[in-house]
Amino acid sequence: MQDIHYYLGFNLVSGIGPTRLDRLIAFFGSLEDAWRADAGDLMMAGLDGRTTEALLETRRKRDLQAEYERVLRAGVRILSRDDPTYPSLLRQIVNGPPLIYVRGTFHENDRWAVAVVGTRQCSTYGRDATHRLVADLAGAGVTIVSGLALGIDAVAHEAALQAGGRTLAVLGSGVDQIYPGQNRQLGQAVIGQGALVSEYALGTQPAAANFPARNRIISGLSLGVLVVEAAARSGALITVQFALEQDRDVFAVPGSIFSPKSEGPHRLIRDGATIVTRAEDVLEALNMQNAVEQQAVAAAMPETAEEVALLRLVEAEPRHIDAISRDSALALPVVSATLAMLELKGLIKQVGGMQYVLAR
Repeated sequence: MQDIHYYLGFNLVSGIGPTRLDRLIAFFGSLEDAWRADAGDLMMAGLDGRTTEALLETRRKRDLQAEYERVLRAGVRILSRDDPTYPSLLRQIVNGPPLIYVRGTFHENDRWAVAVVGTRQCSTYGRDATHRLVADLAGAGVTIVSGLALGIDAVAHEAALQAGGRTLAVLGSGVDQIYPGQNRQLGQAVIGQGALVSEYALGTQPAAANFPARNRIISGLSLGVLVVEAAARSGALITVQFALEQDRDVFAVPGSIFSPKSEGPHRLIRDGATIVTRAEDVLEALNMQNAVEQQAVAAAMPETAEEVALLRLVEAEPRHIDAISRDSALALPVVSATLAMLELKGLIKQVGGMQYVLAR
């Protein structure tokens, strides 16, 4: 049986999340051995009695091959973190989901993604600002990520779809349980131009405890998070906290000083978030002014050995081309041409004086 079946099995066990699963794999050496372990060994590996019993019961009651086939019949793909098509940005985060369910498609271009989040009770200003910014971002080739909630989330998805762009909706329920019901038709439209994504098994109903956890996936799929409107205490700010922990950029749209819905963005701006009044503010900060061209180049030009070698030598702090050339042992003309290609792909950027830094 393949590892994907065991990932699926563990995902059905209440009480086993990414951290516990990693501990089990480290203790037993493989997913299969962890799945087949007896109760005593599971408890030695650190599982409590309740979780151990939940795992044993799942093993008794569930046929993993049948579960896998049920998912496929529902028109859903499951991707484990070992799958090469698992989203590369999501793979980078700590405590990322070992398994995700997908209705729709992921594209390689979804690496150029920005999350747009905000209050469920948005104002006319918030709706208009979201629509304008998202339409321009989607038109520039940026994938829009949000949570399909009422308010700002829904407007973000709608604007991306209307602009002919791609959008990903991360759910706090199974991907077969589109929530809220008012956005069921919108969710179906998202499937056609992107994907519904969840770490929760098919049939999982929305629960309050699921939504904070899903926010780490919203930020994890994105290069940055844009907050349009949010109260001082808001779920959108939970997404921001995850973004900061994941080393993602944070953006905020200013609003009226008289509106409680502007308290969240204004606090973020005060604390250092990039203020956004136009889509170009986001594109420039993320080095995505030429996202469409970068995507075309990335698709047409696979990585070479030289690109791989030089990318390893470019760091978060500026490095001069001479130092990069010296450490790579490549001829300067080769280094110069390869760095230019990496810059065109949006992987690095020049910060003046022939010095380069990582763009992400």
